[in-house]
Amino acid sequence: MARNIGSRYTAHQILGRGSAGTVWLGEGPEGPVAIKLLREDLASDQELVGRFVQERTALLGLDHPHVVAVRDLVVDGNDLALVMTLVRGTDLRTRLDRERRLAPEAAVAIIADVADGLAAAHKAQIVHRDVKPENILLDMEGPLGPGGAHPALLTDFGVAKLIDTPRRTKATKIIGTPDYLAPEIVEGLPPRAAVDIYALATVLYELLAGFTPFGGGHPGAVLRRHVTETVVPLPGIPEELWQLLVQCLAKAPASRLRASELAVRLRDLLPLLAGIPPLEVDEPGPEESEQAPAYDEQQYTPAADEPRRRGAVPLVPGSAPDSNRDTHTSMRVPAPDELAGGPLGTARAPRAPGRPRPGSARNKAASVRKRRITLGVAAVLLCAAVAVGGWLATGGGDGGGTPQDSENSAPATP
Repeated sequence: MARNIGSRYTAHQILGRGSAGTVWLGEGPEGPVAIKLLREDLASDQELVGRFVQERTALLGLDHPHVVAVRDLVVDGNDLALVMTLVRGTDLRTRLDRERRLAPEAAVAIIADVADGLAAAHKAQIVHRDVKPENILLDMEGPLGPGGAHPALLTDFGVAKLIDTPRRTKATKIIGTPDYLAPEIVEGLPPRAAVDIYALATVLYELLAGFTPFGGGHPGAVLRRHVTETVVPLPGIPEELWQLLVQCLAKAPASRLRASELAVRLRDLLPLLAGIPPLEVDEPGPEESEQAPAYDEQQYTPAADEPRRRGAVPLVPGSAPDSNRDTHTSMRVPAPDELAGGPLGTARAPRAPGRPRPGSARNKAASVRKRRITLGVAAVLLCAAVAVGGWLATGGGDGGGTPQDSENSAPATP
């Protein structure tokens, strides 16, 4: 069913849904477009509408081959929409769901494209803040690159910033997708360009491994891992690529590369990666016992019998997540004691079947249980020893003692 968006655009059919709104295939004065129509509750927020208009110049001025261009912003009654260039293809999440993991050459070629787009955005003082596979589009009509990769374009610039208004998120709340959040955001620091590099490196790790380095389980546990745990090496990955990944996943923002540097370094590695098949990596099992910070009253609380999703917490209370890593999840910033998980552990370390991951909550709980059992056994043995000692002291062990014997057992005084 067609609907008018402002006076210049018509939306014909839904292409996809996200937690911030719905993407439509539309038509404008210059031909087909993609229209991201934000949710009605966002459109009714006058403060957000004001910020939307303020961002207009910056978003319309971001023009790069690896960025989905914003061609117009529409504010009309209850409609708040971004009109974007239509990309004929699919998103990276869809390809990843189909193939599970990509060959290193193709993965690096895609991430290099996105790094180029981020470099242009950062130069214009725009931070994306929600880099993830769902926001990376693959142009199926573009020329194939290294490893048979289609050109990659980054989309949804400005949406996280628009939604992150003072009224909508308090100082103790964070906006983002848990699997891809940089440690400094988890700790409550303002997002700078380095958060996009961290998120992009997380996407690259996911393309290679089939899972994110710190994801899995409750969102609060995911946030804690970003701050306290180190990334697990991937078997079979060339050392040069691994060192680049580690640098961009550094806890300290200043240690990460800039987007332009990352793009150059990745492209320099492409000849080394030619012909390498997808890595053989076993995905770690879920850590079901991980504890997480409690949600506040404004957050969605899943039902007791609802299965956990990797990082999925819908922004709209009561709504079902539309993907397994929902956009713009709103969470409480964990307190310092909640983030202080002791010495740095290793995230998602390989483990034997049925055994908890070292350093995890399950591992710690198992250690506590083991100590309690050990102490219990020791207490029983001690009681038994005391009882035996008392029995011997009363003559029970000489085979013929009597109570009188024990009373007279002390040495006689001269």
